This record gives sequence, C-alpha cells and structure tokens, in this order.
Amino acid sequence: MALPPQFLEELRSRLGLSDVVGKRMRLTRAGREFKAPCPFHNEKTPSFYLNDQKGFFHCFGCGAHGDIIGFVMRHDNLSFMEAVELLAGEAGLQVPKATPQERQKFERQKTLFDLVERACRYFEAQLRTSAGRAALDYLKGRGLEEEAISRFRLGYAPQDGAGLRHELISAGFSEAQLVEAGLFKRPDDGRSPFAFFRNRVMFPVTDRRGQVVAFGARILEGTGPKYINSADNPLFHKGRLLYGMSRARQAASDGQALVVTEGYMDVISCVLAGFGGAVAPLGTALTETQIQELWKLAPEGRRTPILCFDGDNAGRRAAFRAIERLLPLLQPDHSARVAFLPEKEDPDSLIRAGGASAFQIVLDRAKPLAEVLWDMEAQGRDLTLADERAGLEAALGERCKQIQHPGVRRAYEQDMRDRMYQFTRQSRRNNAAGGRGAAGGGGFGGARRPIDAGGVIGVVLPVSRHWDPRFRSGVVRTEPRWRERLLILPLLNHPELFEDIGETLAQVNFSDPELERLRGELLACLSMNSGLDADELRRHLSGRGFLGTLEGLLSADAPKFAQPGASIEAARSGWQEVWLASQELALQAELREAERRLVDEFSEENLARLEALRQEVLHRRGHAAGLTELEE
Repeated sequence: MALPPQFLEELRSRLGLSDVVGKRMRLTRAGREFKAPCPFHNEKTPSFYLNDQKGFFHCFGCGAHGDIIGFVMRHDNLSFMEAVELLAGEAGLQVPKATPQERQKFERQKTLFDLVERACRYFEAQLRTSAGRAALDYLKGRGLEEEAISRFRLGYAPQDGAGLRHELISAGFSEAQLVEAGLFKRPDDGRSPFAFFRNRVMFPVTDRRGQVVAFGARILEGTGPKYINSADNPLFHKGRLLYGMSRARQAASDGQALVVTEGYMDVISCVLAGFGGAVAPLGTALTETQIQELWKLAPEGRRTPILCFDGDNAGRRAAFRAIERLLPLLQPDHSARVAFLPEKEDPDSLIRAGGASAFQIVLDRAKPLAEVLWDMEAQGRDLTLADERAGLEAALGERCKQIQHPGVRRAYEQDMRDRMYQFTRQSRRNNAAGGRGAAGGGGFGGARRPIDAGGVIGVVLPVSRHWDPRFRSGVVRTEPRWRERLLILPLLNHPELFEDIGETLAQVNFSDPELERLRGELLACLSMNSGLDADELRRHLSGRGFLGTLEGLLSADAPKFAQPGASIEAARSGWQEVWLASQELALQAELREAERRLVDEFSEENLARLEALRQEVLHRRGHAAGLTELEE
C-alpha cells in the first residue's frame, strides 16, 4: 500500500535515527555522528556510521545504507509496512491510507515550502537596500555583525508589499498561495490582499529539518504590536515549533544543554555566545507540545532542558505556569530545571553586558523542578506554624497528583516528604537553640543517594504507613538470594503490582544470575502485556525457558505475603518491607566498613563519611517510623 508522502516525512522527523538504532545496538559518539560495529556483517573495527541531522546510516564495510525505515526493515527483518507500523507506534502516529487528497496536500505543502523560502531570500536582500538601512542599523545596534546577520538569515520587510508580491507572482506562485502561506492577508471588503509584514525586521522560523516555514517580525517604528508572527498555516503551527530548534537539536546531540529563552534576540545572543541549545517559544507561553518537542531534541538521558525566566514577580508567575504544564507530562529522565535571571535582565542584555560567563552563572544555578515546586507552594507561608505546614503538605500533595506517571509521582511525593522532614527537624533545632525556623521556601535538598544492597543498586521507595522498622513479619534474612526471591514472588502471584513496583524493580541488579535473567524477562513481559494474570504470566515465562526456575521458586517455603493466596495488599506491604530491609542491611554493612576504614586510617574524610552514614541510619529509621505518606 502506498502511503501519503507527508506521513513518511512526519514519521522521520518525529523519531531520531540514533534513538531508534540505539535501542537495538550500542552506539559511540564520533563528532557529529555515531559509530558502531555494523549489525549487517561481521567486523571488529566499527565502520557503521549514522547522522541524525542527515537522517541516514551508512556502512563503509558492506555498503549498507538507508534511513530510519530502511534500518528497521533490515535489522528487524520486517517488510516496509511492518517497519512503518512499528515506528508509527513509537512516534504516536496512526498509519493513514493514501488518498488522492493526501497526495495533493503534500504537493501543496511542497509548493508552499518553495514559496516561503523565496520570500526569505527576498527579505534578506531587502536588508541591504536603502529602504532597509534602518533595519540594518537596528540589528548592528543590537551587537550583530554581518556574519551573524547572514547566519540567522535576518531580513527586512518593506513598508510597501508590492515588491514581494511581484517577486512571488513572477516566480509562478498564485495569489491564493501567498495568502495560504500567511505572507498576505485578504481584506474583508474584497479588495486585493495586502502584505502582512510591513516595515519590520524579519526573523525566519525553521522546522526541525531547518526548512523555513514562517517568520517572526519586529516593528521598527509606528503603531502596532512590537512583535508579530506568521499565522498558523499548512507548514506552521506556533504551538508546536520553537525558534532555533533545528540548530538546537545538533547542539544537544553534541552535549550542550537545551536552554529555553523568551525571544528571538535572546536565542541569537545565546548561540553567538556558545550556547547553541537555545530556543524560544513563538509568541506564546511554552505549550505541552513544545515541551515534548524539547525532550525529543535531546539525547536519551539528558532530557532536562533549562527554562530561563526573569527574576521579577512576573517571571516567577511564568515559571509556575510552566511547571503546571510540565507536571502531567513528566516521565523518567524527562524533566526540566528552572533558572531565574537577575531582575530587569534577559539573556540578550545579560550576555551583552557581562559576556557568556555571566549567563553561564545563571545556568549553573538552575534549580531542579522539585525544588522550584517546593518554593512555589512554600512562598508566603510561615512554616514555623503547624497549620501553615499542614497547608503546604496538602498543596504539595495536590501538585504531585497531577503527575501522570506513577513512578515519577511516587518519587516526587518522596522528595516532598523528605523536604518537609528536613525543614521540621531544622525548625526544632532552631527552636531548641532559642531561634525560629525560617519562613517560606528553603530549598532543602532531602533526596537521598542510592544504596548498594549486596550488589543491588536501589532507589528509595515511598515509606508505607504500615511499615515497622523492626520488620515485624520476621521474614527478612541476610542472604541476598533469599531477599531477591521475595522481590520476585509477589509479582509472579500478582502481576497487577507491576504498576506500583515495576519502576523500582527495573533499577535492581540481582546477585543470582538466574534470578537476574528472570527479573529482566518478567519486567519486559509485563511492560508489554500489563493485563496478564498470574497463570498467563507463568505460561509465558515457562515458554521462555524459566520453567525450572519457576518451579523452584514456587515450591520453596515462603512467607504468607509471597504465597499465591495472599491478598494484593499483603503482597504489596510485604514486598515493600523486604525492599526497605535490603536497604537497611546494606546501609549497616556500609557503616561497618566505614568504621573499619576509620580505625585503619584516621582522617577527616573517613570521619566525615562515618558521620554521614550514622546520620543516614538515624534519618531512615526516624523517617520510616514517624512519617505519614502524602495522600494519593
């Protein structure tokens, strides 16, 4: 079946080639490209290269070459349509049926691309005419040299739009196409269309591939809005694109941070100062779609853009609105940091006054989203008062409920509890010393580091209100394999627990190789088939070669919570108890090792390490025994 060409273009633009290939093989960065041993022929020295910007792969050994669809076809042994359907699922697209209307739409868009590109070249040329002298002087007055003006393709739209009209009509474009592209507007009284951009400095806006699709424009003199943007059209939707995004994608793949600023000149100044990952919304507040696009621009593991806001009250209100949009979208490793500029400064003015180092200081001070969320809700509250603290806790709980991803939501709830706990402890210390706790937000960093639990690197799970730090069920033993069995069994008997514990279990590496293999297959199966019941899950695992392992696990003695007849509440509570006990035991082992090191070599460093671990033990026990969860 033939597919609409614009669908395939959208599919290729939504998915990064390195992201798709990186899920199937290990890639190594090589400048602006990635390399790896070719998956299509045996070799020891990497000759397989791919380039995200150009969207293709090539092997210099066997000659394999193609785009993202071709790679999946060849690597996964799929037909063209099977590969397209697989990639469409990853991109969140529905595979359409090709129709004559769809093909006609694609051809119309291709024509509009040519039209807008022609208009961009016209505006660039006008900047060097006598009519464009004022616009050129304005840009140079903002500190831009000729090289920068050409690099960003800045231009000028004359007061009289007749020249642009003549240029485009002479090139074969119709009057209707000029209107459709947003360059001309048709009056309500039926007169001929007039130029939308007049006597303005022009900033071309490109899509992800670097093609010009729209314009932003700054007025030079007279009345009217300071900035206007192209209206939405078949090429351009201002809530989906970001100014500078094609350049920022390459900068992000080279390891630079993505930085969201407010305006065109902010982006240009940032890029010229070395901050190539700078982007800006197009005349609107940051939208949910733009946030998703930001995450797509960055490589996996570094999807935490920095949002820059003015340091005044208006800037803080804008930051809080952005956080409200972000919270429902948060995913593991998909977040943001927030940086506040000095009052009455924007990135452009700050860089021109203090250079790149002044702006770097602002970025270095960017706060994690959780800390800004705490500050946002703590602002204006007197946290020395119990009812004010209760109000803060309730407000934070409501904010955390907005997070859709269960694992991220639990992590934020834990972080907020930690911050409240730290603040309360500090307030009590201050009061005991005759002082008072600080009012308002304090940005307490209560997040705790992972603990090595006998070869298991873990994260802190939210503490159950039913958990007794003495491990009341008596099931906790010191052998790692025993604890690992009890982390597997409840999930085998109650697959529906996956939503609650899957994120945590996925970050564990078991010491027993067979249980480690079972853990990996178990999580992979449930992530793809979350509706399986216990019998279906066991049949799947048996078919994957784990029959003997399952028989050994299910036949051995186990506490009641890990047996098939246990309620899901008991299974969840017991699993949590084992997990917390694993962390407690690991922490105790680490504490003993720190004591041994201090005896062997008394130093300030070893003493500080021992004291930190002792505080960690006290904190964990007090936290588990005395804190109540934020209500879900």
